[in-house]
Amino acid sequence: MRVLFLDLDSTTPSHLGCYGYHRNTSPNIDRIANEGIRFTNYYTSDAPCLPSRTALMTGKLGIHSGVVGHGGTAADVRHEGVDRQFKDTLATQSFPALFRSLGMKTTLISPFAERHSAWTFYAGFNEMHNTGKSGMESGEEVTPVVLNWLEQNGHKDNWMLYVNYWDPHTPYRAPEDFGNPFNNESLPSWLTEEVLENHKQKVGPHSVNEINMFNNQTKPEYPRYPGEIRDMDEMRKMIDGYDCGVRHMDNQIGMIFELLEKQGVMEEVIIIISADHGENMGELGIYGEHGTADQGTCNIPMIIRWPGYQKGQVDNELHYHLDLLPTIAEMVDKDPAPNWDGKSFANTIKNGKKNGREFLVVSQCAHVCQRSVRFDDWLYVRTYHDGYHLFDKEMLFNLIEDPHEQHNIASERPDVCKDAVYYLNEWHDEMMATSSSDIDPMRTVMIEGGPYHAKGALKNYTKWLIESGRGYAVPELEKRHPKEFV
Repeated sequence: MRVLFLDLDSTTPSHLGCYGYHRNTSPNIDRIANEGIRFTNYYTSDAPCLPSRTALMTGKLGIHSGVVGHGGTAADVRHEGVDRQFKDTLATQSFPALFRSLGMKTTLISPFAERHSAWTFYAGFNEMHNTGKSGMESGEEVTPVVLNWLEQNGHKDNWMLYVNYWDPHTPYRAPEDFGNPFNNESLPSWLTEEVLENHKQKVGPHSVNEINMFNNQTKPEYPRYPGEIRDMDEMRKMIDGYDCGVRHMDNQIGMIFELLEKQGVMEEVIIIISADHGENMGELGIYGEHGTADQGTCNIPMIIRWPGYQKGQVDNELHYHLDLLPTIAEMVDKDPAPNWDGKSFANTIKNGKKNGREFLVVSQCAHVCQRSVRFDDWLYVRTYHDGYHLFDKEMLFNLIEDPHEQHNIASERPDVCKDAVYYLNEWHDEMMATSSSDIDPMRTVMIEGGPYHAKGALKNYTKWLIESGRGYAVPELEKRHPKEFV
Protein backbone atom coordinates (compact mmCIF):
# COMPACT_ATOMS: atom_id res chain seq x y z
CA MET A 1 0.00 0.00 0.00
CA ARG A 2 1.24 3.47 -0.90
CA VAL A 3 -0.31 6.60 0.63
CA LEU A 4 0.32 10.24 -0.28
CA PHE A 5 -1.15 12.76 2.17
CA LEU A 6 -1.09 16.37 0.94
CA ASP A 7 -1.54 18.89 3.76
CA LEU A 8 -2.19 22.24 2.06
CA ASP A 9 -1.92 24.99 4.63
CA SER A 10 -4.67 27.66 4.59
CA THR A 11 -6.45 26.17 1.58
CA THR A 12 -10.13 27.02 1.58
CA PRO A 13 -12.52 24.82 -0.44
CA SER A 14 -14.37 27.81 -1.88
CA HIS A 15 -11.26 28.76 -3.91
CA LEU A 16 -10.80 25.32 -5.52
CA GLY A 17 -12.28 24.48 -8.89
CA CYS A 18 -13.61 21.11 -7.77
CA TYR A 19 -15.64 22.90 -5.07
CA GLY A 20 -17.23 25.21 -7.61
CA TYR A 21 -14.80 28.14 -7.82
CA HIS A 22 -15.03 29.93 -11.15
CA ARG A 23 -11.28 30.38 -11.51
CA ASN A 24 -8.98 27.58 -12.66
CA THR A 25 -6.91 27.49 -9.47
CA SER A 26 -6.55 23.74 -8.98
CA PRO A 27 -6.54 21.49 -12.08
CA ASN A 28 -4.35 18.81 -10.48
CA ILE A 29 -6.34 18.74 -7.26
CA ASP A 30 -9.54 18.70 -9.34
CA ARG A 31 -8.30 15.61 -11.16
CA ILE A 32 -8.05 13.67 -7.90
CA ALA A 33 -11.51 14.88 -6.86
CA ASN A 34 -12.92 13.45 -10.10
CA GLU A 35 -11.21 10.13 -9.38
CA GLY A 36 -12.31 9.87 -5.76
CA ILE A 37 -14.65 11.36 -3.16
CA ARG A 38 -14.97 15.06 -2.41
CA PHE A 39 -16.29 15.95 1.06
CA THR A 40 -18.09 19.30 1.27
CA ASN A 41 -18.84 19.60 4.98
CA TYR A 42 -15.49 18.63 6.40
CA TYR A 43 -14.20 20.72 9.31
CA THR A 44 -11.18 21.05 11.49
CA SER A 45 -12.28 20.54 15.06
CA ASP A 46 -9.80 23.10 16.39
CA ALA A 47 -8.32 26.04 14.52
CA PRO A 48 -5.89 27.30 13.47
CA CYS A 49 -2.58 25.56 12.60
CA LEU A 50 -1.23 24.08 15.83
CA PRO A 51 -4.57 22.99 17.35
CA SER A 52 -5.72 21.55 14.04
CA ARG A 53 -2.65 19.45 13.30
CA THR A 54 -2.43 18.34 16.91
CA ALA A 55 -6.01 17.09 16.71
CA LEU A 56 -5.27 15.23 13.49
CA MET A 57 -2.05 13.65 14.77
CA THR A 58 -3.39 12.66 18.19
CA GLY A 59 -6.94 11.82 17.10
CA LYS A 60 -8.19 13.94 19.99
CA LEU A 61 -10.29 17.08 20.13
CA GLY A 62 -8.46 20.06 21.60
CA ILE A 63 -10.56 19.97 24.73
CA HIS A 64 -9.09 16.49 25.33
CA SER A 65 -5.49 16.94 24.12
CA GLY A 66 -5.20 20.35 25.80
CA VAL A 67 -4.01 22.10 22.63
CA VAL A 68 -6.41 24.86 21.58
CA GLY A 69 -4.09 27.85 21.04
CA HIS A 70 -0.72 29.08 19.84
CA GLY A 71 0.85 30.06 23.14
CA GLY A 72 0.78 29.50 26.87
CA THR A 73 -0.30 26.31 28.58
CA ALA A 74 -2.88 25.54 25.91
CA ALA A 75 -0.21 25.14 23.21
CA ASP A 76 1.27 21.95 24.70
CA VAL A 77 -0.15 18.43 24.58
CA ARG A 78 -1.13 17.36 28.07
CA HIS A 79 1.29 15.05 29.81
CA GLU A 80 0.02 11.55 30.47
CA GLY A 81 1.26 11.76 34.04
CA VAL A 82 1.73 8.80 36.36
CA ASP A 83 0.12 6.39 33.89
CA ARG A 84 2.73 7.11 31.21
CA GLN A 85 4.61 3.98 30.16
CA PHE A 86 8.12 3.59 28.73
CA LYS A 87 6.73 5.27 25.62
CA ASP A 88 3.71 7.56 25.56
CA THR A 89 0.56 6.61 23.68
CA LEU A 90 1.42 8.73 20.63
CA ALA A 91 4.11 6.20 19.81
CA THR A 92 1.39 3.72 18.89
CA GLN A 93 -1.84 5.73 18.61
CA SER A 94 -0.93 8.71 16.44
CA PHE A 95 -1.92 9.19 12.79
CA PRO A 96 1.46 8.06 11.35
CA ALA A 97 1.74 5.28 13.95
CA LEU A 98 -1.35 3.72 12.41
CA PHE A 99 0.60 3.22 9.18
CA ARG A 100 3.69 2.08 11.09
CA SER A 101 1.57 -0.68 12.60
CA LEU A 102 1.02 -1.98 9.05
CA GLY A 103 4.75 -2.25 8.46
CA MET A 104 4.85 0.86 6.30
CA LYS A 105 7.64 3.44 6.11
CA THR A 106 6.28 6.79 7.30
CA THR A 107 7.89 10.00 6.10
CA LEU A 108 7.12 13.64 6.89
CA ILE A 109 8.17 16.58 4.70
CA SER A 110 7.24 19.67 6.70
CA PRO A 111 8.74 22.44 8.85
CA PHE A 112 5.68 22.47 11.09
CA ALA A 113 7.17 20.91 14.23
CA GLU A 114 9.82 23.63 14.33
CA ARG A 115 7.38 26.42 13.46
CA HIS A 116 5.30 25.83 16.59
CA SER A 117 7.75 23.79 18.70
CA ALA A 118 5.21 21.03 18.20
CA TRP A 119 7.62 18.16 18.64
CA THR A 120 4.81 15.68 19.25
CA PHE A 121 4.03 16.22 15.55
CA TYR A 122 6.98 13.91 14.81
CA ALA A 123 5.54 10.98 16.78
CA GLY A 124 5.09 7.90 14.61
CA PHE A 125 7.25 8.99 11.67
CA ASN A 126 10.30 6.96 10.63
CA GLU A 127 11.77 9.87 8.78
CA MET A 128 11.38 13.65 8.98
CA HIS A 129 12.52 16.32 6.52
CA ASN A 130 12.40 19.93 7.71
CA THR A 131 12.24 22.14 4.62
CA GLY A 132 13.96 24.83 6.62
CA LYS A 133 12.03 28.09 6.64
CA SER A 134 9.54 27.50 9.43
CA GLY A 135 6.52 27.76 7.15
CA MET A 136 7.79 30.53 4.90
CA GLU A 137 8.68 28.06 2.14
CA SER A 138 7.42 28.55 -1.36
CA GLY A 139 6.37 25.46 -3.27
CA GLU A 140 9.44 25.34 -5.48
CA GLU A 141 11.52 24.86 -2.30
CA VAL A 142 9.38 21.97 -1.05
CA THR A 143 8.84 20.02 -4.26
CA PRO A 144 12.49 19.07 -4.91
CA VAL A 145 12.61 17.40 -1.49
CA VAL A 146 9.44 15.47 -2.32
CA LEU A 147 10.66 14.44 -5.78
CA ASN A 148 14.02 13.34 -4.41
CA TRP A 149 12.30 11.14 -1.84
CA LEU A 150 9.98 9.64 -4.44
CA GLU A 151 12.88 8.97 -6.80
CA GLN A 152 14.38 6.81 -4.09
CA ASN A 153 11.23 5.28 -2.63
CA GLY A 154 8.19 5.78 -4.85
CA HIS A 155 8.61 2.53 -6.76
CA LYS A 156 8.78 0.56 -3.51
CA ASP A 157 5.76 -0.71 -1.65
CA ASN A 158 4.42 0.11 1.84
CA TRP A 159 5.00 3.81 2.41
CA MET A 160 3.05 6.80 3.68
CA LEU A 161 4.40 10.19 2.63
CA TYR A 162 3.02 13.30 4.35
CA VAL A 163 3.78 16.52 2.42
CA ASN A 164 3.11 20.03 3.69
CA TYR A 165 2.74 23.00 1.29
CA TRP A 166 2.41 26.62 2.47
CA ASP A 167 1.78 28.75 -0.63
CA PRO A 168 -1.81 29.83 0.23
CA HIS A 169 -0.71 30.97 3.71
CA THR A 170 -0.11 34.66 4.21
CA PRO A 171 1.94 36.50 3.05
CA TYR A 172 1.31 35.25 -0.47
CA ARG A 173 4.72 34.30 -1.83
CA ALA A 174 4.26 32.86 -5.32
CA PRO A 175 7.46 33.86 -7.18
CA GLU A 176 7.35 37.01 -9.27
CA ASP A 177 8.09 35.07 -12.46
CA PHE A 178 4.94 33.01 -11.88
CA GLY A 179 2.99 36.05 -13.04
CA ASN A 180 -0.76 36.36 -12.51
CA PRO A 181 -2.89 33.87 -14.46
CA PHE A 182 -6.02 35.53 -13.04
CA ASN A 183 -5.25 39.08 -14.10
CA ASN A 184 -8.15 39.23 -16.54
CA GLU A 185 -10.60 37.06 -14.61
CA SER A 186 -13.51 38.36 -12.58
CA LEU A 187 -13.55 38.48 -8.81
CA PRO A 188 -15.97 36.31 -6.84
CA SER A 189 -19.37 37.79 -7.67
CA TRP A 190 -20.35 38.42 -4.06
CA LEU A 191 -17.39 40.77 -3.46
CA THR A 192 -18.98 44.02 -4.64
CA GLU A 193 -18.21 47.68 -3.99
CA GLU A 194 -21.14 47.74 -1.58
CA VAL A 195 -19.67 44.85 0.39
CA LEU A 196 -16.29 46.60 0.49
CA GLU A 197 -17.85 49.82 1.80
CA ASN A 198 -19.54 47.87 4.57
CA HIS A 199 -16.28 46.14 5.44
CA LYS A 200 -14.50 49.50 5.74
CA GLN A 201 -16.59 50.20 8.85
CA LYS A 202 -15.40 47.04 10.56
CA VAL A 203 -12.75 46.93 13.25
CA GLY A 204 -10.51 44.04 14.16
CA PRO A 205 -7.36 42.30 12.93
CA HIS A 206 -7.18 41.55 9.21
CA SER A 207 -10.15 43.68 8.29
CA VAL A 208 -9.78 45.79 5.13
CA ASN A 209 -8.10 48.68 6.95
CA GLU A 210 -5.47 46.49 8.59
CA ILE A 211 -4.65 43.44 6.49
CA ASN A 212 -1.34 43.24 8.38
CA MET A 213 -3.26 42.17 11.51
CA PHE A 214 -3.20 45.44 13.50
CA ASN A 215 -2.02 47.96 10.87
CA ASN A 216 -1.69 48.49 7.11
CA GLN A 217 2.06 47.99 6.79
CA THR A 218 3.44 46.08 3.81
CA LYS A 219 6.72 44.34 3.03
CA PRO A 220 8.40 44.83 -0.35
CA GLU A 221 9.49 41.17 -0.44
CA TYR A 222 5.80 40.18 -0.57
CA PRO A 223 4.32 42.36 -3.34
CA ARG A 224 1.23 40.16 -3.73
CA TYR A 225 0.04 40.91 -0.20
CA PRO A 226 -1.62 44.34 0.34
CA GLY A 227 -1.64 46.28 3.59
CA GLU A 228 -5.20 47.48 3.13
CA ILE A 229 -8.11 47.29 0.69
CA ARG A 230 -9.35 50.76 -0.18
CA ASP A 231 -10.88 50.05 -3.58
CA MET A 232 -11.72 47.21 -5.94
CA ASP A 233 -8.25 47.27 -7.48
CA GLU A 234 -6.77 46.47 -4.11
CA MET A 235 -9.50 43.89 -3.58
CA ARG A 236 -8.31 42.25 -6.78
CA LYS A 237 -4.73 42.29 -5.52
CA MET A 238 -5.85 40.51 -2.36
CA ILE A 239 -7.88 37.81 -4.10
CA ASP A 240 -5.39 37.34 -6.93
CA GLY A 241 -2.55 37.01 -4.42
CA TYR A 242 -4.31 34.19 -2.62
CA ASP A 243 -5.43 32.46 -5.81
CA CYS A 244 -1.92 32.65 -7.26
CA GLY A 245 -0.70 30.91 -4.12
CA VAL A 246 -3.22 28.13 -4.62
CA ARG A 247 -2.43 27.74 -8.34
CA HIS A 248 1.34 27.81 -7.79
CA MET A 249 0.95 25.08 -5.17
CA ASP A 250 -1.27 23.07 -7.51
CA ASN A 251 1.43 23.25 -10.19
CA GLN A 252 3.90 21.80 -7.70
CA ILE A 253 1.48 19.00 -6.88
CA GLY A 254 1.25 18.30 -10.61
CA MET A 255 5.00 17.64 -10.66
CA ILE A 256 4.55 15.00 -7.96
CA PHE A 257 1.79 13.32 -9.94
CA GLU A 258 3.92 13.43 -13.08
CA LEU A 259 6.74 11.56 -11.34
CA LEU A 260 4.35 8.96 -9.93
CA GLU A 261 3.02 8.46 -13.46
CA LYS A 262 6.56 8.04 -14.77
CA GLN A 263 7.23 5.43 -12.09
CA GLY A 264 4.07 3.56 -13.07
CA VAL A 265 2.52 3.69 -9.60
CA MET A 266 0.16 6.69 -9.84
CA GLU A 267 -2.96 4.57 -10.25
CA GLU A 268 -2.09 2.50 -7.17
CA VAL A 269 -1.39 5.35 -4.74
CA ILE A 270 -4.03 6.30 -2.18
CA ILE A 271 -4.14 10.10 -2.35
CA ILE A 272 -5.60 12.20 0.45
CA ILE A 273 -5.78 15.98 0.01
CA SER A 274 -6.77 18.24 2.89
CA ALA A 275 -5.72 21.29 4.92
CA ASP A 276 -5.20 22.38 8.50
CA HIS A 277 -7.76 25.17 8.08
CA GLY A 278 -9.26 27.42 5.44
CA GLU A 279 -8.75 31.14 4.91
CA ASN A 280 -11.23 33.96 5.39
CA MET A 281 -11.36 35.91 2.14
CA GLY A 282 -14.11 38.33 3.13
CA GLU A 283 -16.08 36.05 5.45
CA LEU A 284 -17.02 38.05 8.58
CA GLY A 285 -15.29 40.97 6.86
CA ILE A 286 -11.88 39.36 7.48
CA TYR A 287 -9.24 38.86 4.78
CA GLY A 288 -6.14 36.70 4.63
CA GLU A 289 -6.55 35.14 8.06
CA HIS A 290 -7.75 32.00 9.79
CA GLY A 291 -8.55 33.43 13.18
CA THR A 292 -12.21 32.60 13.86
CA ALA A 293 -14.36 29.53 14.52
CA ASP A 294 -16.39 30.11 11.38
CA GLN A 295 -16.99 28.69 7.92
CA GLY A 296 -14.13 30.57 6.30
CA THR A 297 -11.55 29.28 8.76
CA CYS A 298 -12.84 25.85 9.79
CA ASN A 299 -14.36 24.37 6.63
CA ILE A 300 -11.55 22.51 4.89
CA PRO A 301 -11.17 20.45 1.73
CA MET A 302 -11.07 16.68 1.96
CA ILE A 303 -10.54 14.60 -1.14
CA ILE A 304 -9.83 10.89 -0.95
CA ARG A 305 -8.91 8.77 -3.93
CA TRP A 306 -8.72 5.16 -2.78
CA PRO A 307 -8.19 2.92 -5.81
CA GLY A 308 -10.86 0.25 -6.13
CA TYR A 309 -13.51 2.19 -4.24
CA GLN A 310 -15.89 5.10 -4.83
CA LYS A 311 -15.04 7.35 -7.76
CA GLY A 312 -16.39 10.76 -8.75
CA GLN A 313 -18.61 11.00 -5.67
CA VAL A 314 -19.59 13.92 -3.42
CA ASP A 315 -20.34 13.49 0.28
CA ASN A 316 -22.29 16.29 2.01
CA GLU A 317 -22.32 14.80 5.49
CA LEU A 318 -20.76 16.52 8.52
CA HIS A 319 -17.30 15.25 9.49
CA TYR A 320 -14.37 16.31 11.67
CA HIS A 321 -10.90 16.07 10.14
CA LEU A 322 -9.89 13.72 12.96
CA ASP A 323 -12.56 11.28 11.75
CA LEU A 324 -9.90 10.29 9.23
CA LEU A 325 -7.97 8.17 11.75
CA PRO A 326 -10.67 5.61 12.59
CA THR A 327 -11.73 5.68 8.93
CA ILE A 328 -8.32 4.56 7.72
CA ALA A 329 -8.11 2.05 10.57
CA GLU A 330 -11.36 0.45 9.42
CA MET A 331 -10.27 0.51 5.79
CA VAL A 332 -7.17 -1.57 6.68
CA ASP A 333 -8.94 -3.81 9.23
CA LYS A 334 -7.31 -2.31 12.32
CA ASP A 335 -9.05 -1.48 15.57
CA PRO A 336 -9.26 2.25 16.36
CA ALA A 337 -7.28 3.53 19.33
CA PRO A 338 -9.42 3.75 22.48
CA ASN A 339 -8.67 7.43 23.04
CA TRP A 340 -9.48 8.68 19.53
CA ASP A 341 -12.46 11.05 19.30
CA GLY A 342 -13.18 10.38 15.63
CA LYS A 343 -15.99 8.49 13.96
CA SER A 344 -15.23 6.30 10.97
CA PHE A 345 -16.77 7.06 7.58
CA ALA A 346 -15.16 4.05 5.87
CA ASN A 347 -18.56 2.94 4.53
CA THR A 348 -18.68 6.17 2.54
CA ILE A 349 -15.41 5.30 0.81
CA LYS A 350 -16.32 1.64 0.32
CA ASN A 351 -19.92 1.88 -0.86
CA GLY A 352 -21.02 5.51 -0.77
CA LYS A 353 -23.20 5.18 2.33
CA LYS A 354 -23.88 8.29 4.39
CA ASN A 355 -22.08 8.17 7.71
CA GLY A 356 -21.84 11.70 9.07
CA ARG A 357 -22.52 13.41 12.39
CA GLU A 358 -25.65 15.20 13.58
CA PHE A 359 -23.65 18.30 14.52
CA LEU A 360 -20.10 19.52 15.00
CA VAL A 361 -18.55 21.85 17.55
CA VAL A 362 -15.48 23.69 16.26
CA SER A 363 -13.15 25.83 18.35
CA GLN A 364 -10.71 28.73 17.92
CA CYS A 365 -8.59 30.05 20.78
CA ALA A 366 -5.49 31.50 19.08
CA HIS A 367 -6.92 34.78 17.69
CA VAL A 368 -10.30 34.84 19.43
CA CYS A 369 -11.98 32.50 21.87
CA GLN A 370 -14.98 31.04 20.08
CA ARG A 371 -16.88 27.80 19.86
CA SER A 372 -19.27 27.24 17.01
CA VAL A 373 -21.95 24.69 16.25
CA ARG A 374 -22.46 23.45 12.70
CA PHE A 375 -25.77 21.67 12.09
CA ASP A 376 -28.36 21.46 9.31
CA ASP A 377 -27.97 24.68 7.28
CA TRP A 378 -26.73 26.64 10.29
CA LEU A 379 -23.54 27.95 11.78
CA TYR A 380 -23.91 29.30 15.30
CA VAL A 381 -20.90 31.16 16.72
CA ARG A 382 -20.46 31.82 20.45
CA THR A 383 -17.77 34.37 21.29
CA TYR A 384 -16.00 34.43 24.66
CA HIS A 385 -13.14 36.76 23.65
CA ASP A 386 -13.67 38.80 20.48
CA GLY A 387 -10.01 39.36 19.61
CA TYR A 388 -10.93 43.09 19.23
CA HIS A 389 -13.36 42.44 16.37
CA LEU A 390 -16.38 43.59 18.42
CA PHE A 391 -18.25 40.45 17.47
CA ASP A 392 -21.67 39.92 18.99
CA LYS A 393 -21.72 37.30 21.73
CA GLU A 394 -24.04 35.22 19.53
CA MET A 395 -23.87 35.05 15.74
CA LEU A 396 -26.02 32.88 13.51
CA PHE A 397 -25.66 32.35 9.78
CA ASN A 398 -27.70 30.38 7.29
CA LEU A 399 -24.90 28.96 5.15
CA ILE A 400 -27.18 28.16 2.24
CA GLU A 401 -28.49 31.71 1.93
CA ASP A 402 -25.39 33.46 3.30
CA PRO A 403 -22.31 31.27 2.74
CA HIS A 404 -19.91 34.20 3.31
CA GLU A 405 -21.32 35.12 6.72
CA GLN A 406 -22.34 38.69 6.05
CA HIS A 407 -25.66 38.78 7.94
CA ASN A 408 -25.92 37.80 11.59
CA ILE A 409 -29.54 36.70 12.10
CA ALA A 410 -29.25 35.54 15.72
CA SER A 411 -31.81 38.11 16.89
CA GLU A 412 -34.25 36.97 14.20
CA ARG A 413 -33.99 33.26 14.98
CA PRO A 414 -33.72 32.75 18.75
CA ASP A 415 -35.26 29.31 18.27
CA VAL A 416 -32.29 28.16 16.20
CA CYS A 417 -29.87 29.74 18.68
CA LYS A 418 -31.49 27.78 21.51
CA ASP A 419 -31.04 24.54 19.57
CA ALA A 420 -27.39 25.42 18.99
CA VAL A 421 -26.77 26.21 22.65
CA TYR A 422 -28.34 22.88 23.59
CA TYR A 423 -25.94 21.08 21.25
CA LEU A 424 -23.02 23.09 22.60
CA ASN A 425 -23.86 22.32 26.22
CA GLU A 426 -24.41 18.63 25.52
CA TRP A 427 -21.07 18.46 23.71
CA HIS A 428 -19.27 20.28 26.52
CA ASP A 429 -20.74 18.03 29.19
CA GLU A 430 -19.69 14.92 27.28
CA MET A 431 -16.20 16.25 26.55
CA MET A 432 -15.52 17.19 30.16
CA ALA A 433 -16.92 13.90 31.43
CA THR A 434 -14.48 12.01 29.19
CA SER A 435 -11.48 14.30 29.75
CA SER A 436 -8.34 13.44 31.69
CA SER A 437 -8.51 16.94 33.18
CA ASP A 438 -11.25 18.89 34.92
CA ILE A 439 -10.05 22.07 33.17
CA ASP A 440 -11.41 23.28 29.84
CA PRO A 441 -8.30 24.55 27.96
CA MET A 442 -10.28 27.46 26.48
CA ARG A 443 -10.74 28.66 30.05
CA THR A 444 -6.98 28.35 30.52
CA VAL A 445 -6.44 30.68 27.54
CA MET A 446 -8.77 33.25 29.08
CA ILE A 447 -7.10 33.08 32.50
CA GLU A 448 -3.64 33.44 30.97
CA GLY A 449 -4.57 36.74 29.32
CA GLY A 450 -6.58 35.86 26.24
CA PRO A 451 -5.83 34.46 22.80
CA TYR A 452 -2.15 34.58 21.88
CA HIS A 453 -2.39 36.75 18.75
CA ALA A 454 -4.51 39.38 20.51
CA LYS A 455 -2.80 39.49 23.89
CA GLY A 456 -1.16 42.81 24.67
CA ALA A 457 -2.01 44.42 21.34
CA LEU A 458 -5.01 46.55 22.27
CA LYS A 459 -3.32 49.78 23.40
CA ASN A 460 -1.41 50.19 20.17
CA TYR A 461 -4.37 49.05 18.14
CA THR A 462 -6.64 51.73 19.60
CA LYS A 463 -4.07 54.34 18.58
CA TRP A 464 -4.23 52.98 15.04
CA LEU A 465 -8.03 53.04 15.09
CA ILE A 466 -7.99 56.73 16.02
CA GLU A 467 -5.41 57.48 13.31
CA SER A 468 -7.50 55.66 10.69
CA GLY A 469 -10.74 57.47 11.58
CA ARG A 470 -12.43 54.72 13.60
CA GLY A 471 -11.98 56.11 17.08
CA TYR A 472 -15.69 55.58 17.63
CA ALA A 473 -14.89 51.92 18.35
CA VAL A 474 -12.45 52.63 21.19
CA PRO A 475 -14.99 53.14 24.01
CA GLU A 476 -16.61 49.79 23.31
CA LEU A 477 -13.22 48.08 23.20
CA GLU A 478 -12.34 49.67 26.54
CA LYS A 479 -15.65 48.47 27.96
CA ARG A 480 -15.11 44.90 26.79
CA HIS A 481 -11.43 44.68 27.72
CA PRO A 482 -10.84 47.00 30.68
CA LYS A 483 -7.81 45.09 32.03
CA GLU A 484 -5.85 45.84 28.88
CA PHE A 485 -6.07 49.59 29.53
CA VAL A 486 -4.82 49.44 33.12
